[in-house]
Amino acid sequence: MSTHRIALRKKPITLLSLGHGCVDVYQGAVAALVPFFVSERAYTYAAASGIVLAASLLSSVVQPLFGALTDKWALPWLLPMSALAAGVGVALSGITDSYPLTLTVVAVSGAGVAAYHPEAARAARHASRGSHTGMGWFSLGGNLGFATAPLMVSAVIATGGLKASWLLIVPALAGAALCAAALRALKGPAGATADTHASESVGRNDWASFTKLSGAIVCRSIVFVGLSAFISLYVRERTGGGDVSGTAALFVLYLGGAVGTVAGGRLATRYTRVTVAQWSYALTVVAVAGVVLVSGPALYLFVALTSAGLYVPFSLHITLGQDYLPRRVGTAGGVTLGLTVSVGGVAAPLIGALADATSLRTALIPLIVLPALGWLLLRTLHEPAVPEIP
Repeated sequence: MSTHRIALRKKPITLLSLGHGCVDVYQGAVAALVPFFVSERAYTYAAASGIVLAASLLSSVVQPLFGALTDKWALPWLLPMSALAAGVGVALSGITDSYPLTLTVVAVSGAGVAAYHPEAARAARHASRGSHTGMGWFSLGGNLGFATAPLMVSAVIATGGLKASWLLIVPALAGAALCAAALRALKGPAGATADTHASESVGRNDWASFTKLSGAIVCRSIVFVGLSAFISLYVRERTGGGDVSGTAALFVLYLGGAVGTVAGGRLATRYTRVTVAQWSYALTVVAVAGVVLVSGPALYLFVALTSAGLYVPFSLHITLGQDYLPRRVGTAGGVTLGLTVSVGGVAAPLIGALADATSLRTALIPLIVLPALGWLLLRTLHEPAVPEIP
């Protein structure tokens, strides 16, 4: 294959990865805003975690719906439009002092994220020709967006408090432009967007395995969202540091996506995806226990190990789900990237309420058990066949 044709094949997945990063900034931004809502508006843990719930709950409900719709019709226009919706909601969240209105605009952001992922995962599947490594690069973009969110939010809020949140619209504008460019590239030699449903009529849906996989991802989601919402506050308590120590811990938690998702794709080419996922969940049990039980600077090491355990299987979840449901790729993407990921936000208020009643450390202890439950579910799975994608 000529160098020119290779470049054409790589261009769509590169653009999709960059656009994914711009959109997933807003998933990370909601958790990164929590400490500032607590400090500037004196929200309780439960009230602050309600902000995370607002972003997650609507996304949890709507994302599978968008997945089902994209199984019937190609909806590429959702990519730039949803990027804008995700950004507008977060940008408005700090401008109003009204708690109900803050919940509303954050929910709008969650709906934007929900609309984006199913169609984006479908486009990435075809742009990467079903490659584990290619999907890893697509996932990497989103995880880098997560990772940069705490730094971006801290920098913006430092300029003028929560009222400066309108500046957070910038990644959405960039994301919309990148998504539009990716769609144009997919219409060229790399593959026509309108034909992305063609390869999805082959294969048999394995709903039993998909359900078990989804259960494991729910366990992973609760751990990830719970730590995302409270790790900044928790590290401040455990290390005696200030805002910088908390922001650094959240950055470390998210930064694992930069290595983990690519590593997961590469490991899956040597071992099976199910095996790599099993190892990752086992590592997460030990790592989360360290986060909860260890204090001082060593805490950052366990945050990093937790990040690795949570992120290595991230892109593998997507491709496994799509291969378990080859006739329902949109639904698979909506569930693995949407419902099961954002449903972790439903648990955030429970963690917050328990923290208000006891302590934040006590509230995080149940998170040690969940990856063990996920590992047990993964132990019953088989490696699915991988359909050839034109």
